[in-house]
Amino acid sequence: MDITLIIVLVIALALFFDFTNGFHDTANAMATPIATGALKPKVAVGLAAILNLIGAFLSTEVAKTISGGIIREGDDGVLITPELIFAGLIGAIVWNMLTWLLGLPSSSSHALFGGLIGAALVGFGTGAIDLGVLLSKVILPALLAPLTAALIAYIATKLAYGVTRRYDNKPDGRSGFRYGQIFSSSLVALAHGTNDAQKTMGVITLALISVNLQSPSDGVQFWVVVVCALAIALGTYVGGWRIIKTLGTGLTDVKPAQGFAAETSTAATILASSHLGFALSTTQVASGSVIGSGLGRRGSSVRWKTAGRIAIGWLLTLPAAGVVGALAALVAHLGTWGIIVDAVVGIGTILFIFLWSRRDKIGHHNVVSDVAASGEAVVIAAEPEAEPKKVAK
Repeated sequence: MDITLIIVLVIALALFFDFTNGFHDTANAMATPIATGALKPKVAVGLAAILNLIGAFLSTEVAKTISGGIIREGDDGVLITPELIFAGLIGAIVWNMLTWLLGLPSSSSHALFGGLIGAALVGFGTGAIDLGVLLSKVILPALLAPLTAALIAYIATKLAYGVTRRYDNKPDGRSGFRYGQIFSSSLVALAHGTNDAQKTMGVITLALISVNLQSPSDGVQFWVVVVCALAIALGTYVGGWRIIKTLGTGLTDVKPAQGFAAETSTAATILASSHLGFALSTTQVASGSVIGSGLGRRGSSVRWKTAGRIAIGWLLTLPAAGVVGALAALVAHLGTWGIIVDAVVGIGTILFIFLWSRRDKIGHHNVVSDVAASGEAVVIAAEPEAEPKKVAK
């Protein structure tokens, strides 16, 4: 297949993945402010889209990890081809759409890594993967970042409730935190743009490097930053409504003070990771924060069965997407016809999932945000209600 054509296909598919990332993950940034009533759903989605667009321009460290870190360079260049990148993206998108339909805990980021790694292994073997970078920049952050965010959120929630203890018997005594949530949730959306949009930038840059259209030492080109920022912002605004509708029904029992603590810890963890080039899952970080903030509220406990289901779903995402990416790579090895078959099967699967999703009513059975599900993993005792005022006779 002509190199120009395959590069165009890879870029188009990468931008579509970026779009799916927007409607699959970014709405999670607004989970708690919607649950507490700090922001209306329509306003929250629009704000998240704008801030994701801005955040994508703030850093490129994560993009460098993907374009010049995970996949090794050989004597003839980087050990991956545009055909394999195309196959890896097919694996990531198919898994992303499937878990979105079924409401399974998943990470768009790990789906992307799994798809690319599975395809690279088929094409060049284990030597194509830099295990050191994979461990330090992807796997360890995936394990440590949610725990770090949970700890920060736990401490922040304890502090918030401790400082405002005099309002314990007033139902709306901590309502002022709702205004703080507008800032904190906006910060999460901004942080999401600095991390997740960069992953698509890294994939497109990797494709350009693989055919010598740019040097590995060059940074991410400005036009790549622009199109990736626009794609994730559009996905957030257009597709986020499916998850936002579920979140708006109150799946998470989140109070304003708790939500503010969760969002602040999420944003701090993601921004620090983006600066260090860690390609983590923002969904996992946000979920860890929600669980940590839930435990920070007095009288709470963990539903370990629910928490375990979420964790297993996360652990399965990278290898499962890797298997799909590897299968797509085996087909891509057939040449032009293999690429065509991959494209037809991939597009057909996506259309089928989309059309099937429109048949069912949105609810717990077919779509559950990971952040919302993480809220269900914490059992929180009812807070004391204010005593009724005595009416003078």
